[in-house]
Amino acid sequence: MNDQMKIEDYLAQGGVLTNPANVPPRYRAEVMKLMATFVDSELAGAAGFADIINQGPGIKERIAAAKIVLEKTDNADRVLRIMGEFGADTDRYANHHPWTARLGRDADIGASRSDHDMRLAVFNYPLQGWADAVVMNLLMGRAVGVQLAEFSLISYQPLADAFRKIAPIEARHAELAAEGIERLVVSEGAAPLQASVDYWWPRVSASFGSDSSAKFDTLKAMGIRRTANADLRQRWEAETAVILSDLGLKKG
Repeated sequence: MNDQMKIEDYLAQGGVLTNPANVPPRYRAEVMKLMATFVDSELAGAAGFADIINQGPGIKERIAAAKIVLEKTDNADRVLRIMGEFGADTDRYANHHPWTARLGRDADIGASRSDHDMRLAVFNYPLQGWADAVVMNLLMGRAVGVQLAEFSLISYQPLADAFRKIAPIEARHAELAAEGIERLVVSEGAAPLQASVDYWWPRVSASFGSDSSAKFDTLKAMGIRRTANADLRQRWEAETAVILSDLGLKKG
């Protein structure tokens, strides 16, 4: 960026930033919100899945679940370190958030956040046994894949690099879930799994946010977003519907 160009114009033309000292206040706020949402969702998701590990039907399944918990926590830490460079108090994440807190199974909060933290709304709902957890992991894992493809293009370069490293790890989690569902269809039948798909589908769908986000144009101009929520959701729906069909299930 040359000295004659405003930073807003630089970002609007596809420029990237590499140092938190150089970012405008509005940009800082939006990037911090994005990072907090990711970190809080990963930690809440890991905490919820940790409670399910010992319900795995076999040792291999429990090892896979434990690895997912470890890797989601590590992914959160990777982004949390960047938040620390922006001045966030990273210590509070270890001790001051009720990551296991959940609402009732029948609660319906749409896309709204809890009072606890910045986790996506879907992570406020409880898992109901092993099969339900595996279904949720597949649907949300596919959604995370779509979202990370978007976030890997963010104009804050260190964060984009972090998301690119995280993306294949999260993709593997979704693959493990699909493999788990394939085995569960054989052992338990499709009906209970379809019930979980019907439960989680609208809740995961809501994690993409409103189709008419008033901030999208502003975020796009800053290089924080590129693709509208509706387009990301449609991509997730189409790709995930194919995977479910291959498993003998259908979208919720």
